[in-house]
Amino acid sequence: MRLSWWKILCIFLLLFISIAGFLGGVPAKPILNETIRNLYFHVAMWFGMMIFFIVSVVNSVRYLRTGKIRYDAYSVEYANTGILFGILGLVTGMIWANFTWGKAWSNDPKQIGAAIALLIYFAYLVLRNSMVDLDKRARISAVYNIFAFAMLFPTIWIIPRLVESLHPGGMGNPALNTDDIDSRMRLLFWPVAVPAWTLLGVWITTLRIRLKLLEDQKLNHA
Repeated sequence: MRLSWWKILCIFLLLFISIAGFLGGVPAKPILNETIRNLYFHVAMWFGMMIFFIVSVVNSVRYLRTGKIRYDAYSVEYANTGILFGILGLVTGMIWANFTWGKAWSNDPKQIGAAIALLIYFAYLVLRNSMVDLDKRARISAVYNIFAFAMLFPTIWIIPRLVESLHPGGMGNPALNTDDIDSRMRLLFWPVAVPAWTLLGVWITTLRIRLKLLEDQKLNHA
């Protein structure tokens, strides 16, 4: 089976960030020290999560406008991948916190906000699975998905920045703040780490979409 060019690129970028991320130079930051390399994983995964949730909600809107069931499949599978990357981001963040803050979970506002956001999306999946009728499930879950996406902003981006936090970049995003990372890390983070994890998520999602569309076709013909 021949791989598409972007899948080959994904594999190359993941290998590159895994090697260069650990061997490349990093700034001497107090407390963080060598753990700052987790930026290539933890923060990049969160960026990927936001991209997948955006694609998911766009397809929910497209479904509500057109009624085409394939947009519902795109929406739920990108939401699934977003949740997966959110969990990975939360876990890598807890590992990072254990080294820098002394414990994995300290009820930091950003930790709590991230957990709430993921719980809202878990509820989205529970809601979908509670309905059998395909059209009703797609329509109601599309509306809920819009609500879930709207809740990302207060839980992840707004409220955690209004209160004191142990998390770096409390007044902004640490990947955008020149005080948190230098040019050496930025050259790996933006053109390598973010595209690598995003392409991996797209790869996973496309496989799941194909499987879901096949399952829906079987149900329609049953």
